[in-house]
Amino acid sequence: MRRSTAALGSAVFFVLAPGVVVGLIPWLLTGGWQVREPLPFWMPMRVLGGILLAAGLIVLVGAFVRFVVEGFGTSAPVAAPERLVVGEVYRYVRNPMYVAVLAAIVGQALLLGQLGLLLYAGAAWLVVAAFVHWYEEPTLTRRFGANYEAYRRAVPAWWPRLRPWEPGGHDEPGAG
Repeated sequence: MRRSTAALGSAVFFVLAPGVVVGLIPWLLTGGWQVREPLPFWMPMRVLGGILLAAGLIVLVGAFVRFVVEGFGTSAPVAAPERLVVGEVYRYVRNPMYVAVLAAIVGQALLLGQLGLLLYAGAAWLVVAAFVHWYEEPTLTRRFGANYEAYRRAVPAWWPRLRPWEPGGHDEPGAG
C-alpha cells in the first residue's frame, strides 16, 4: 500500500474507531462532557486526568502514524500493514493504541469527575482484551510468524516495559 493511501485510510479509521470510543461515547455518557465535583479536593485527580488524557492522545496519534510510516498500512483489519510494526512506542508495549485509548477514557473520567466513565473504561478493556486474544494475536502470528512470536515474548501486551525492546538484542528470548 502506498503511504498516501495508508495515511488517508488511517485518518478515516482514526475518526471512526478511537474517535467514537474516546470522543463520541464519553461525550454521550457524560451529557456533553459535563464537569462534576465527585469529592472535595478533587483538583489533583483532575490534573492527573488531564495528563492521562493528553498522554493517551499523543501516544494514540503516534501509534497511528507508525502504522503508516513503518507498516505501510493502517491499524484497520481491512487494510492491515504489510510489515510488522515494532518501532517507537511499540518497543515498549504491544498494544499502545488500546492502552492509549483506555488512558484517555480514564483521564476523561478523572478530569470531568465523571466516575461512570471508569466503568466504561473497564468494559472497553474487556472487549479489547478479548479482541486481541482471539483475533489479533492469532492473525499476527499467522501473518508474521516467528518475528511476531519473538516480539510477543519480549514485549508485554498491556503494561509498558521500562526499557525499549531491541530486536535481536539481549532481551530477546533465548539471547545470552
